[in-house]
Amino acid sequence: MDGRSAPAMTNPRHRFEKRHISPPNENIVINSPWRPWYERYQPISYKLCSRSGSEQQFRDMVTRCNNVGVYIYVDAVINHMCGGGGGAGTHSTCGSYFNANTKEFSGVPYSNLDFNDGKCRTGSGEIENYGDIYQVRDCRLVGLLDLALEKEYVRGKIAAFLNNLISIGVAGFRLDASKHMWPGDIANILGRLNNLNTQWFPGGTRPFIFQEVIDLGGEAISASEYYGNGRVTEFKYGAKLGNVIRKWNGERMSYLKNWGEGWGFMPSSRALVFVDNHDNQRGHGAGGTSILTFFDARLYKMGIGFMLAHPYGVTRVMSSYRWTRNFVNGKDVNDWIGPPSNSDGSTKAVTINADSTCGNEWVCEHRWRQIKNMVIFRNTVDGQALTNWWDNGGNQIAFGRGNRGYIVFNNESSNMDATLNTGLPAGTYCDVISGQKEGTRCTGAQITVSSSGSARFTISSSAEDPFVAIHVNAKL
Repeated sequence: MDGRSAPAMTNPRHRFEKRHISPPNENIVINSPWRPWYERYQPISYKLCSRSGSEQQFRDMVTRCNNVGVYIYVDAVINHMCGGGGGAGTHSTCGSYFNANTKEFSGVPYSNLDFNDGKCRTGSGEIENYGDIYQVRDCRLVGLLDLALEKEYVRGKIAAFLNNLISIGVAGFRLDASKHMWPGDIANILGRLNNLNTQWFPGGTRPFIFQEVIDLGGEAISASEYYGNGRVTEFKYGAKLGNVIRKWNGERMSYLKNWGEGWGFMPSSRALVFVDNHDNQRGHGAGGTSILTFFDARLYKMGIGFMLAHPYGVTRVMSSYRWTRNFVNGKDVNDWIGPPSNSDGSTKAVTINADSTCGNEWVCEHRWRQIKNMVIFRNTVDGQALTNWWDNGGNQIAFGRGNRGYIVFNNESSNMDATLNTGLPAGTYCDVISGQKEGTRCTGAQITVSSSGSARFTISSSAEDPFVAIHVNAKL
């Protein structure tokens, strides 16, 4: 929708392309002086109209995407409404009246009876101590009016909102701020959801659910409390992978041999993983300065390549827009900037360049050749075990996925020249990082696999992309 939250997700249960979109429902309009990205996370009602378009445009998008096998996952903001300082009036994307001071939201409608302020145990009404599970779940998160999700009326309104989206054809939901909701309240609401629309999905198909839970350890709330409701975001993944790719704190890529549960992550069957997301690419959320983003394109592509080649978790790829960063005392003071906008505040169109990348300040990482081809790699090797691990004890590593794919990284300051056992059938393969297979030729490098399954890999330390990936569907 805004573009800043439109990742391509690979899901082991489906071989279709997925798009996770920004919250599509009515939100407050904030001018500061331009509309920030986070206004989408301050709902006014569950009407479907935002700066991305009207309800009819949303319905049209979902229909057109489903018809070509691109499934839509909605970022669902159900923990809260807008901030308590949002004032009153109709400065909202559909024009619904609201009064944040008196907690009146006529577009739902909600009243002061539908919020948690009476349950919050802090004097400020805000979360003051993340070691107190009651504060985290019953008090306001950064001033946002916290909904009383244990109330039947509120549960019904939220379930009706999500079921409306399901009837339109969405495939599932990211539940924003799940750590700030009681797992039982989430379970109750999910239990009210309908099966997916049979116009596009097999009968009895349930919506795919993943929950935003920031759990880096050391807090009272654990991600494991949410396993029963669906997948859970594993925020340690991007933070630790960023340290390794950057070679900070003595980390080496060879240490990735036991990546996943061996690094203290949640079970693979529970995890949704990503290198960066819309929060931490701006320094918010979790991960700190180690997070890799499109601003560090060379390292970022390596991180995404590793994530998509490795079997751990369900993966998500970010698709962003560009903004001018301005660091003051180590903080980007431009972290609020919303999507590329025209002078009247409307969002600029996503233009497509001749090389299939995006223009108009849209980054569209999912369209980068290296990332797009690694999504194809992941689909090709789906279900195959990690095999034939090799490393040099430092920052050169390689591994296969059964007999379907093989990937090699050189993150050293010296060149790499190694003959490795790929486990792949003999033949000539196109490297899908430097190019790809087009017809009967490779547009990039070729890799020859011998009858024994071995191949020679030479990767310069100064290469634009110091990694190589081959798979059976890129074989000449």
